[in-house]
Amino acid sequence: MDALTLARWQFGVTTVYHWLQVPLTIGLAFIVATMQTKARKSGDPKWQRITDFFGKILLINFALGVATGIVQEFQFGLNWSEYSRFVGDIFGAPLAFEALLAFFLESTFLGLWIFGRGRLSAKVHNATIWLFAFGTFFSAAFILAANSFMQDPQGAVINMETGRAELDGMSGFLKLFGTTWQLTFVHTIAASLMLAGILVAGFGIWWMQRSIKLTGSETEAREYWKPATRVGLWFGLIASIFAIGSGHLMGQHLGEIQPTKASAMMGVCTTEDSARLSLMMFSSDCENPKSVYLPWDGLESFMMTNHFSGPESTLISIDDANQQVRDRVQQLSQVNSELQQKYADTYANADFRPSMMPVYWGFRVMVGVGMLGFLITLVGLIALRGDRLIRSHGWGVFWLWMVPLPFIANSAGWIMTEIGRQPWVVYPSELDGVFLMTNMGVSHSVGAGSVAFSLTAFTVLYTALGIVWIWLLARYTREGINTRKKVVEYDSAATPEFVY
Repeated sequence: MDALTLARWQFGVTTVYHWLQVPLTIGLAFIVATMQTKARKSGDPKWQRITDFFGKILLINFALGVATGIVQEFQFGLNWSEYSRFVGDIFGAPLAFEALLAFFLESTFLGLWIFGRGRLSAKVHNATIWLFAFGTFFSAAFILAANSFMQDPQGAVINMETGRAELDGMSGFLKLFGTTWQLTFVHTIAASLMLAGILVAGFGIWWMQRSIKLTGSETEAREYWKPATRVGLWFGLIASIFAIGSGHLMGQHLGEIQPTKASAMMGVCTTEDSARLSLMMFSSDCENPKSVYLPWDGLESFMMTNHFSGPESTLISIDDANQQVRDRVQQLSQVNSELQQKYADTYANADFRPSMMPVYWGFRVMVGVGMLGFLITLVGLIALRGDRLIRSHGWGVFWLWMVPLPFIANSAGWIMTEIGRQPWVVYPSELDGVFLMTNMGVSHSVGAGSVAFSLTAFTVLYTALGIVWIWLLARYTREGINTRKKVVEYDSAATPEFVY
């Protein structure tokens, strides 16, 4: 494989590993903050015990997230130096805000939360976890602003003297937070909260039925695990609604800004009105597509256009979308004269269609798990209404198996997003002359051997870290809250913790 292919694999591998921790940190931070607030306001030590349990999981996850994310930005200056040369003035601005503002906010207040217990007042200590949670919120906002520019470059102008893209002043910086960012941000935060909610509910339900069997009593299940589970279920249910709604709007927005990605994720091989929904596709060859459709006419058209029939319901094929992008690039290349002169032949002959199968199936995995998340959290809340408990071992195992699914869905969504943008590293926008193909963004000075070595090293290292991450999560989950041990009588005037 050449340097370009290896560099893409390296960034993909490191990003997917890193993305396993990021959404859990974002979602679980808010859930733990909610639990600690309940502990402080109610004065009930049971809520503090639940906070401690899920707080351990949060800390483990955050530590691994930092370890796996630290190399991400270095790749822009090494493997992707040409990309950084062209759009570094724009892309670097939100990344700088993320590092100097959001990450420092996260790390500072997480440290105060860890070491300030018993040293800070209850209200101040409670505030530190909320500030940490909002730090993850801001971190996601700036990272997604940088990514949204790659998906829909807004707020940039071409400096004809340097041949580089630059921010168009403060107004240009604010344009980074336009429609694409807004929809992406809401969708990402909602998906993160849904993931964390299902994890809390899954661990809570598993321990609910297990504690009854271990103790022969309902006390632990009723006083600890049911309240924690209900918090997770409510977070999961509400977040799944926002994830589904924002995802629907984002899909329609993609039809406007990235027609090739939209056609690939929907599996549209023929331009038509009242298109049926493609449920499964087993061949990316649109000349002989092997697809299974739902029988209702117009359902796929409605998902993308809000119309079941008529001219407004028209979906364009991936081939027509490819031609649409070619026409757009031809028009925009008159603005971007430096790239037009340098890569005229590439633009004229390039195929701008992404690989259909990863985009198509990534979209379906993401949507399927989102729908399933809404269903199971709703069923969970119904099952736990009133004084009811979940005692079935089968249901406990079922919920444990549900925990990995949102992780898979989040990764599938990002794979769909990034592969669907190909072969562009900066997708051409209808409004600006800023665009860059992926093969033009890779470094000219880093050889394939160097990239292959670093790819192998990072894959081995991240695999080891992933094993440690799963082992630690499993260990502390099996450990539970240990309420079956002898507990010294709780002193309400002391630090809110249990002593064994």
